[in-house]
Amino acid sequence: MRRQESRRHARPEVAGPYRKQWGLWSLLFCALVASGPAWARHAKGAPSKHKLAQARKKIRHVIVIMQENRSFDSYFGTYPHADGIPMRHGFPTVCVPDPALGQCVTPFHDPDDINLGGPHTAADAAADIDGGKMDGFIGQAETVFPVFGMEVMGYHDEHEIPNYWAYAKHFVLQDHMFEPNASWSLPAHLFMVSGWSANCSRPGDPTSCVNALDNPPRTFPRTHYAWTDLTYLLHKNNVTWAYYLSAGTEPDCEDDAAICPSMLQDPNVPGMWNPLPNFDTVAQDGQLGNIQPTANFLTAAKNGTLPAVSWVVPNGDVSEHPPAQVSLGQSYVTSLVNAVMQGPEWKRSAIFLAWDDWGGFYDHVVPPVVDANGYGLRVPGLVISPWARRHHIDHQVLSFDAYLKFIEDIFLGSQRLDPATDGRPDPRPDVRENAPQLGNLLRDFNFEQRALRPLVLPTS
Repeated sequence: MRRQESRRHARPEVAGPYRKQWGLWSLLFCALVASGPAWARHAKGAPSKHKLAQARKKIRHVIVIMQENRSFDSYFGTYPHADGIPMRHGFPTVCVPDPALGQCVTPFHDPDDINLGGPHTAADAAADIDGGKMDGFIGQAETVFPVFGMEVMGYHDEHEIPNYWAYAKHFVLQDHMFEPNASWSLPAHLFMVSGWSANCSRPGDPTSCVNALDNPPRTFPRTHYAWTDLTYLLHKNNVTWAYYLSAGTEPDCEDDAAICPSMLQDPNVPGMWNPLPNFDTVAQDGQLGNIQPTANFLTAAKNGTLPAVSWVVPNGDVSEHPPAQVSLGQSYVTSLVNAVMQGPEWKRSAIFLAWDDWGGFYDHVVPPVVDANGYGLRVPGLVISPWARRHHIDHQVLSFDAYLKFIEDIFLGSQRLDPATDGRPDPRPDVRENAPQLGNLLRDFNFEQRALRPLVLPTS
């Protein structure tokens, strides 16, 4: 069961009515500047055919590590030169109204290892964004945690998450990575493996599926995700894959309530972080066995037997999903990255690390609109690879759709999850990999450089 915990923080700055008014205008102005012209300046054409050929030669293993419920500003809001929390002379110039206090609260450093976060359904995303004002975070959090609503304004830095900051400094930090959908964990994981979230009325019939941003079904064996997912194309093209899941519990409640019984999680049981068992294509292709315990990932990394495509998903304890400890999640992720770095396939690997949704935590950047489903709010994104551009901050607009696009470009000859070409037409509203706003992950790599050495970090 979830429970509230009383804790002390660094005290946030609260401002009076005039500061509140100017703070909100400042927030809106900075967010609009960040979301519009800045992104346009970073928009570029597609990477060269030569670079794509280099990538296909040098990248044999793509590993997507998906953690839980953190916004970009909550982890990297003070990272140097990133599009972080607007500051002047070291103090935030933005604030968010606290309805309970009648004050405006600025972001503040939170050294606590456990945070509460806030609700994160589609309705909460809309309220947090508030038409571009980005000022609904505390009010939404107080609907669940009346006493601790301002916690969503807290941020961590290199003191609490030193390994994540070390990866950012040594490899690539993405400061415009957005959740692909403006909603919670299950839709985010569906987008991660298929580019869509839907509800299907007839098993095995992709044409029976309709858009479901917030409430895709998840019961088993009655649920059938009949639309086309990436594993269908991988299997069709003899590309190996595995979905690695840690057994344990799920912390999220189905209805986004504050308290609910813990749900068990297991590779053989479909869940919000384990949607592939419900996909008709996975069963029809005889690949349910590709959904495996995380221990198998560690063994494969050590032995040099990783598949071409890996997804690695945590359990509640190591997920960083409130109220899980941040330190345990960082230790778990570090153990995964270390396993690849210390294995024989490091020089052929690309690791993409992200967090599945914003978890109710504050972020100041207005998400771009691509269709009825997204994008959602910003989340942290990292690229870890011997071929990653060193000390680089990627300002491209990205989402988890970019992972699909990269995998399709590297292993599938740039085939897409496109109803017109993939052989399983479904009524998805668009081909997300082809969205004009979406950047290209190839820009995060330099295949001409000397391969970066492993950065093996402590796990304690």
